[in-house]
Amino acid sequence: MAAELMRGQNHPLSRNRIEIRISADVPVVAGATLADENGQVRGADRVAHPGAPALPGIEVSRQAAAEHRLAVDLGTVSEAVHRVSVLIALPTTPGGPLRFGAVAAPRAAVVGLDGAEVAGYTLTGLDAESAVVALELYRRQGAWKIRAVGQGYAEGLTALFTDQGLPEAAELAGGIEEAVARGMARSVPAGTTQTDRSRRTAASVAEPDLPGTAPAADSAYDARTSPAASGTPGAAQGSTSPGGPVDYTHPRRHQASPPTAPAAPAPAEGPVPPVAGDAVGWSMDERLYNQVWGMFEDLARSTAAYRSAVDFAESRMEKELDQVLSDPRNRLGATGDAARDAARARQAQLAAQARAALDRDLAQLTAESEVVEPALPPAYARWDNPVWHGYRVPTEPPMAVRLGDLHLPESAPLRIPMLVRLPLERGLWIDSGLVPTADGAFPDAGELRHLALQTAVALAARLLAAHPAGEFGVQVIDPAGAGASALAPLMGAGVLTAPPATGAAGVVEALGRLTERVDLVQMAVRGGAADALPPGLDTSRQLLIVNDFPHGFDDRAVTQLRYLADEGPDVGVHLLLVADREDAVAYGPLLDPLWRSLMRLTPVPDDHLADPWVGHAWTYEPCLVPAGSHVLQQVLTQVAIARTKRM
Repeated sequence: MAAELMRGQNHPLSRNRIEIRISADVPVVAGATLADENGQVRGADRVAHPGAPALPGIEVSRQAAAEHRLAVDLGTVSEAVHRVSVLIALPTTPGGPLRFGAVAAPRAAVVGLDGAEVAGYTLTGLDAESAVVALELYRRQGAWKIRAVGQGYAEGLTALFTDQGLPEAAELAGGIEEAVARGMARSVPAGTTQTDRSRRTAASVAEPDLPGTAPAADSAYDARTSPAASGTPGAAQGSTSPGGPVDYTHPRRHQASPPTAPAAPAPAEGPVPPVAGDAVGWSMDERLYNQVWGMFEDLARSTAAYRSAVDFAESRMEKELDQVLSDPRNRLGATGDAARDAARARQAQLAAQARAALDRDLAQLTAESEVVEPALPPAYARWDNPVWHGYRVPTEPPMAVRLGDLHLPESAPLRIPMLVRLPLERGLWIDSGLVPTADGAFPDAGELRHLALQTAVALAARLLAAHPAGEFGVQVIDPAGAGASALAPLMGAGVLTAPPATGAAGVVEALGRLTERVDLVQMAVRGGAADALPPGLDTSRQLLIVNDFPHGFDDRAVTQLRYLADEGPDVGVHLLLVADREDAVAYGPLLDPLWRSLMRLTPVPDDHLADPWVGHAWTYEPCLVPAGSHVLQQVLTQVAIARTKRM
């Protein structure tokens, strides 16, 4: 169980490789100092900050953001370092908060590589401070420990660095503020091959007084009623203050100067091309995962800026027209016509400027997608990616899996992979109900149900392929036996744990077996007696596919299914429901908790996924196997062979 620390409290640290997560309601700068046994920092080269994010054993974020993940490997820290202080500070951005007492208390957490939190500390009681030492990792009798510090400084980073004995405290603090202001966190140093991810948003080309609405705090594909966050990385939010303008610029991108400022000359060598894996992470898979999320955040923020700019242009035109028409003398004649034409021209100019900025962002994101997509590992890749043709059964599961693609109306050709963390924290629901296509037509109901089960099979095959042999199994309940053709790839390869359960008796037997497994594992985990499980009990993760729910389910079976949906994920039993909600209308509100607990996906493109970060409705497209491709059979055959060898 994670320890929740109070100020001054310490806690042992039994691992060297950790992640420190910072979360705040507003963008903050995160950094770290490396001090000697007396707590003194001997030089600026012992401070990790956005302008110099990497030191031996520690890597910090390159920008101000509301969420940070600092990678720490204490095993590679110099022996001369006895104390690692994790600091956060408020950037001096126009309209931003000047003290921590004006915002919600930030939180720092130490997390292991398995995602389990070791200790956390909420920095309460802050008032005039604009910089604070949140946590301290220190050596004690040959081992590392964590201490909750919470020492704040009203004079900011300069006072913090001075207190730690840094000779050039003021110069370093000024350099950090300048780096954050100029967006140096995402610029490319000379001689490196990292991607120049600097972009301009639509807000940056609109007028400086462009108003807008700040995005919500957390980035997630959706809330509990849409795709779950599922352990996904957080995103930085825009900074705002009452009555002030909103900065829509993504915190990891260089913020362009206002239109009135002289443009800096472009480098002679031109922009650096995108690079796959240009993100923080311990492995290439984690770097790609974080990069995909960065692309998602970029597209969300750029689109929000564009929509805000267009809305502002419309409201400004309406206001100007109202002012003109308020004078009866201007309602008719050449004067009124000229005023109307000027207002409409102004609106068109602002909308065109916003669209041009969005198009530039989309062009860079598209270029990045073109290098990232081919580099994705199988678990993240589409079925038409050549990486599947070189597939080998992995020796360890990935950190995430791809469920489909996401896009917005303003950027229809650009697709962002929808990745969710493993193990799945929520069940999945493939909605086989009638969904109108892009042209407003409804597909055939029978074909849609078949396509929904095909989508479920493709997801099940991806999950099987992403796990080591024998560590993930698939079971199927198909009461009417209507899904035999769609289930053929799983049945033909022999990767199902048991034949599909059919009829009422099959439903009862399958649900009873899984319910018993959940009960036994829960009791063993809660009692700390994992060795007491019955011999022969399969403890591998299981995916239960239920087709045509609620056909073949009585009240007791429905209750068991709800129990599996609620309690199963924590002990390795996951639900994949293929159903039309209208078929269960007779149950009334009884099944509403079940539907809400599942992540709804569709077998055809549909714009149902909510984004609470900036309020977008994302269009989801499933990952289906291309027509005529044999890649699914080839992958499942390898999974079956590996499972046989393991037995």
